[in-house]
Amino acid sequence: MRFAMAIDGEEQLARTRGWKKIASPNSFMTEYDLPKPITVAGSYSTRRIGFTGDAILAVLDVADPAIVARAEKIDNSMSAQPMIDAMVASGKVTRAQAEAEFPFRKFLGERIMTDVAEPAGKDGYGSHMVVARTISNVTTHPGKTLYGCAYRFDMLDKDGTSL
Repeated sequence: MRFAMAIDGEEQLARTRGWKKIASPNSFMTEYDLPKPITVAGSYSTRRIGFTGDAILAVLDVADPAIVARAEKIDNSMSAQPMIDAMVASGKVTRAQAEAEFPFRKFLGERIMTDVAEPAGKDGYGSHMVVARTISNVTTHPGKTLYGCAYRFDMLDKDGTSL
């Protein structure tokens, strides 16, 4: 969080590192063009990264996120396939008709890397931190795969309930 705040904040890390802020078609993501490519997941190269409310993402030139997800053992939690199968099984549409109803195939998956809960201390508060490897796609970035890490942090009350 401190790093994300320092990118365009007082410390001007983006400028210091030669990152150029670029207009993002996604209002929930701030994007940067890096001065030279980085390698992501061992074999993908990109010069675009993005920040969302809880994640840092590489913007990869991979049209099908399932290709990246297979190597990471990440499943799609938003697959349209069960819906398509149900539509075809109903006998009311052909497979081609059912598939045409879903021109954009959403991919959203994650693998939990860290999940740590700290019980409430003397001050009566605890915390829960989850770090997840994420793979997704969005309509604002056609032909791209978003690959990165999400960081979720919750304050907990004395009973372990999120505040």
